[in-house]
Amino acid sequence: MTQKAASFPPHLRLREPAEFKCVFANPERSTDKYFTVLAIVNELNHARLGLAIAKKNIKRAVDRNKIKRSARESFRLQQQAMTNIDIVVMARREASTANSKTLQASLDKHWLKLIKRCVTDS
Repeated sequence: MTQKAASFPPHLRLREPAEFKCVFANPERSTDKYFTVLAIVNELNHARLGLAIAKKNIKRAVDRNKIKRSARESFRLQQQAMTNIDIVVMARREASTANSKTLQASLDKHWLKLIKRCVTDS
């Protein structure tokens, strides 16, 4: 895999409030102890990631940043398998005490579940 193939450029991110609102409106949902992940099918030919890591759930900035890094890295590695879905990752309180390996494993399960659901719905 080349550096470019596994990158995370700006066009793969949800940035505008309207983009997040579309995902929150009627999503496919995947939840576990660490994350709630929402996804919808988009009209683009690539997946996009949005992060909604609330200060209410994860108090320390260090922990929020660790979770964001884990989510971005997991998405970056799995983006070849994803085609046209918009994803929003929301962290739960237990994520602040989990190590990076546990967070990666949790997110990998979410990606597989949501890819399967979104492909069958479209």
